Formats: sequence, structure tokens, C-alpha cells
Amino acid sequence: MIRQIEPPNFKPRSPGTQIIDVRSPGEFTQGHIPGACNIPLFDDAERANVGTLYAKAGSDVAILKGLEIALPKMSSFVEKLKTVTRETHILLYCWRGGMRSACMAELFDKAGFDTDILSGGYKTWRHFIREELTKPLRIFVLGGYTGSGKTELLHAIALKGEQMIDLEHLACHKGSVFGAFGQPPQATNEQFENDLFVEWQKLDIMKPLWLEDESRMIGNITLPDPVAEKINNGMLISMEVDKSERITRLVKQYATFDKGLLADAISHLHERLGGTRMKDALNALENNRFDIVVDIVLTYYDKAYQFSVQRRKNQVGHSIRLTQGEIMNKASEIIEFAHKCL
Repeated sequence: MIRQIEPPNFKPRSPGTQIIDVRSPGEFTQGHIPGACNIPLFDDAERANVGTLYAKAGSDVAILKGLEIALPKMSSFVEKLKTVTRETHILLYCWRGGMRSACMAELFDKAGFDTDILSGGYKTWRHFIREELTKPLRIFVLGGYTGSGKTELLHAIALKGEQMIDLEHLACHKGSVFGAFGQPPQATNEQFENDLFVEWQKLDIMKPLWLEDESRMIGNITLPDPVAEKINNGMLISMEVDKSERITRLVKQYATFDKGLLADAISHLHERLGGTRMKDALNALENNRFDIVVDIVLTYYDKAYQFSVQRRKNQVGHSIRLTQGEIMNKASEIIEFAHKCL
């Protein structure tokens, strides 16, 4: 029997279940439930054709055209399903949980798969995850100037048993003009939200969550409003690290990249650095003086971070002084300090 599964009862990556997205490839690329495989009932052109017929000639004509397109491909759908999964439990969805889901669910059910449909489809699931992100959660925000080692400390805190989500890792970007270096291509904003929700589902709402202090934009990704608000309103714990140590860390992190890429990124800061500073940075880069390059670039990023913190002057904040090599050793102390400040 084919069952309808409501979004709150649906867990992406559930053991023993394969998720199948039967929407078109273009819809799938724009955003899909993490872990889903795409077995489209229609390709992009076919979907557009059926949609045009629906708008101009009505549902009966569109349905007949859809059947004409889909019926010859039914056996290939089953064969593809057998190649993408060894599971016998299938959860599938389309945009609204309508005819595309019903058609494919009936096919897979008859082929011997235990098949369920996501009620309301992907559209309802998207609405559900946005609502879930608005729920109250205590937040510790780990802040500090660029190069302070925030991400490193965030992971050290997680190793001590605290909850954290690495937003930059999910976004495939470190948040500056150099942030895409060494990263895979960024997904769509929609897919970022889907991936974020998978991590959000794992959280214990009775425990605080650690996040890194991020601007609303991480590369081309815009944080969902509820998450950005949680960062702006959470307890800010700023790392104080000497600039010389930050420069050393950033040189180690970026000096191995192609100088052409570095020069192009520096050029994107022309308006913020000014012509003279940008020229000095490019000259230093040409002469392999990466320490000078970083020092110059930080004049912009330090001011930008100061402005960001000042703009949130009502945010509760505390500072922790860190010296060289203390990040891993300080994780327990910072956790204890943060919990005492609650």
C-alpha cells in the first residue's frame, strides 16, 4: 500500500530508505532533498511542453500528453531505480505531491518496492524546513577578526561534545573574496538551505548551538533570515588574537594558491583598499612578500568586522584572549566560560 508521509515525519538520509525525486533535472539542480536521486518523469523540455498545454488547453489535454511521453519510458524508470539503490523502501516526491508522484509511486509499487509519497511534495517540505529554522535556540557566536582561527576553534569545541554547525563548510566558501579558493563550487541558495536543515534536524534544542560569526552573505549564499537573526542576537564570544599571529595563519592558508588568482581577488578590493594600497599589495605579491599582502588586505577586513560588531551594539558580548598555539587547548575553557555567561 502506498502511504503519504508528512514532512515532520520525514528524515532525510533515513537508514533503509532511498529518496527519489521525480521532478525534471532542472528542478532537481535548483534544489532537492539531500540524499535524493533524480529519476525524472519528464525532462526539462517535456515538462515545459506539458505545462504549456495545461495553461492553454486545460488539464485533460496536458494529462494525455504526459501519458504519451511517460508510458514508453516506464520500464527504463524501474531499471534506473534498481541501479541507484538496493533498498526496497522508496520515498518519492515531486513538486506538490500530485500526479507525477502518484504515477511513479504506482509503478514502483507494482515493481515490488515499498513506496511512500512525501505529502505535499517538495513545495510543502520547503515550507516546513523554513518554519523549523525559526524555532528558538540558544546560540553562542564565535567571533573575531579575520585569521583568528574561528573555524579551527569551532571544530575543537565540537570535539569537546558541544553542538556546532560549520556554515562556511556547508556554503563551500570562507566568506571573503579569497573564500572560494580550494573549495568546490557553491550550490544554489535553495540547496544550501536544504543541506543546512539536515544538520539542524540533528540538534538537541535543549542544548546551545555554536556558530561562527558570519555576515548575511557567504560568497553567493545568503543565510536564511532566521539563521542570520540568531547570529545577530546570540551571545558573542570574540577571540582576541595578535595581528602578527593572524597574518602567519593566513599566509599559511593562502600563499600556496596561484598568484594570478590571488592578484585577481586583491583587485576586487580596489574600491575598499584604495588604489595605492592595492598597488602595494600587488607589488608585495609579485615579490612573494605574502606577509605584507595579508597585512594590507586586513586593513579592510578588520574595519569591516569592527563595523559589523558596532552595528550590533546591543548584542551581549565577551572577549577571550588567545596566544599562539592555544586554540585547541582553550576549547574547554571557552566552553566553560560561555556556559557561565548564560
